[in-house]
Order: sequence, then C-alpha cells, then structure tokens
Amino acid sequence: MSESVFGDLDGLLKHVDSKFTLVNVVTKRAKQLNNGAPPLTEGANPNKPVSTAFAEVAQGKVPYRRVREGIK
Repeated sequence: MSESVFGDLDGLLKHVDSKFTLVNVVTKRAKQLNNGAPPLTEGANPNKPVSTAFAEVAQGKVPYRRVREGIK
C-alpha cells in the first residue's frame, strides 16, 4: 500500500502557518487543477486533484500570502 500524503502532517505544516491555512491552500489549488491548471509536480494523477494539491504543497511549490491577520 502506498504511503498517504496525509501521513506527514508535520511536513505539510512546514510550508504553511496552520492547519486552517493548509486546508484553504489545498482547496483553492485543487479547484485550479479541476479547472485545467497544469500540475506543478511530476507524475500527477489528473483524477486526484486534492492529492496532487497536497503533494504540491509538500514540495513547497504552492506559495501563499496572508493578506490580513485574523480576529484575535
């Protein structure tokens, strides 16, 4: 059985500041992939945009920018 992308949560969190941000970044990237954006990783499965988005984040290929601070 292949290793799950979700198994390395600590590795994914090195590229974003929180789990909430991770979910938002992956969701937006998966929508882009569904709408025809080319994958940023080699060997991406076009039928699994969410897994592809997680792999791209894990490799640091999906940048994000925080536009404002949350409510504290």
